[in-house]
Amino acid sequence: MRENDMNNTRVTLASRPNGMIKPTDFNVLQEDLPDLKDGEVLVKQVYMSLDPAMRGWLDDDEGSYMPPVRIGETMRSFGVGIVEASNNPSFAVGTRVNGMFGWSEYYVTTGEDLVPLPDDLPLEHFMGLLGLPGATAYHGFMELIDTPKAGETLLVSGAAGSVGSLVGQIAKAEGLKVIGVTGSDEKKDWLLNELGFDAVINYKTENLEEMIAKYAPDGIDRHFENVGGKILEVALDNMKIGGKITLCGLISIYNDTEPSVGPHLVRAIARRLTLKGLVIIDQQHRFGEIFEKLSAYAQKGQIKYRLDIVDGLKQAPEAINKLFDGSNQGKLVIRI
Repeated sequence: MRENDMNNTRVTLASRPNGMIKPTDFNVLQEDLPDLKDGEVLVKQVYMSLDPAMRGWLDDDEGSYMPPVRIGETMRSFGVGIVEASNNPSFAVGTRVNGMFGWSEYYVTTGEDLVPLPDDLPLEHFMGLLGLPGATAYHGFMELIDTPKAGETLLVSGAAGSVGSLVGQIAKAEGLKVIGVTGSDEKKDWLLNELGFDAVINYKTENLEEMIAKYAPDGIDRHFENVGGKILEVALDNMKIGGKITLCGLISIYNDTEPSVGPHLVRAIARRLTLKGLVIIDQQHRFGEIFEKLSAYAQKGQIKYRLDIVDGLKQAPEAINKLFDGSNQGKLVIRI
């Protein structure tokens, strides 16, 4: 049993954002933690994930794949942590776990929503390659539509992001030609010289249409979309007949206050494309299997990844905008 004078920091939604997220859209609360009941577990969160999908959870959209976060509720998020106290025989003190803990220093649960983690890897590994980004990249690229083939050409938008960078490396390991799209020369250099992409386009300084025509003169077999907008429009114009598109994210429009225009999907019809949306929590029951496959790439030295770590839970309401202004350098996480 723990002492009943333990304090918790928790961040709740105060108002729905209009455009970019503001710190004033959240409240930071300090509260006492209750004593654990029989069967309950207390988790101290160590790393908390910040993801583009969170922007959609803040809108009052009942038609999304997850219900919106309610005003006054703890902001939703995935994280990894350590069991600090337990009245549940299935979870010993010190057990490392992941789950949807929310923007909170501590999390109390019956344990049904906890996934135990192995002890032989640093905890931060489960925020990147062996976390949601890795599962999203592997399933979205290797399994969602069909199995990619060596020699095919892949275009990846948001290529320096936590998912896009892994998709590109998996594709290279499988023998595909990989073209990345990113928004800075520093990220372009990293993708080319560290991760081994075949070509990278800085969409802010280079002409997308000209560069894609240069690097994929015969067209694109597969496109992994994380951004949307202009990039998706140009990708559609360059897909081969029978091409395949994974719609993982549309981050360029998440903060729009007015409905966005286009892209026009007539190309999808004319070229008989397959477009399929991706929500990785549908595959949560297979994460163990997927992580084993990702570990095989890592053991061969075929995958690298990096984390962008921000210290302090109270920084989350401001730090999350790094996802939307492009200033994050890798998977964005809060170290609590």
